[in-house]
Amino acid sequence: MMTPRHDIDDGTRYGTSSGDLASRVGLGGLDIASLAVETSTSGLIAHFRSKEQLQLQTLEHTRHRFIDIVVRPALAAPAGPLRLRASFDHWLTWDDTALSGGCLFVAVAAELDDQPGGPSDRLLRPERDWNAFLRTAVQLTADEADTSVDAAQTASDTHALMLGHNQTAPPPRRPRNRHSTKPARIRAIVPCPFHLRGHE
Repeated sequence: MMTPRHDIDDGTRYGTSSGDLASRVGLGGLDIASLAVETSTSGLIAHFRSKEQLQLQTLEHTRHRFIDIVVRPALAAPAGPLRLRASFDHWLTWDDTALSGGCLFVAVAAELDDQPGGPSDRLLRPERDWNAFLRTAVQLTADEADTSVDAAQTASDTHALMLGHNQTAPPPRRPRNRHSTKPARIRAIVPCPFHLRGHE
């Protein structure tokens, strides 16, 4: 049985709005009543039967948006230093522009850290997938440079830079001029053979 088109459109709209709201107030502050106010919409109980279902669908919808905005564009870059740099750049764009409170996964990580089950378990997937994606990008860069590197540690350091960007973004969140600092930030953590000579 096919899902009616208007239900798909509503689900996408509500998922985007709930993700934006949760990025500002956290998952604990996200409920059907607050989303109804945010979207000026009534009858949301038909889409989200409980607060936890709303939270879970918000995380899942945001994960798909992250793939569309960050992962797919990064994969379009050639494997190696260009893909590693694209991953970094697209994540910063995601953090600055996709949601008004910045990256939802960063925003709710501390909130869910001591709350096992449900949303906390759902958050593990995008975190695990992104860390694996970064490790692969680092390893492909090392292979192209014919050098050895601790891919897990370098990926972790790269992610730490992303988190630092998230924590220092000024309100209201908006894109900042990153072009002069991005290569320096990458060189700060990537071994000499990874320097993006010829790509700056």
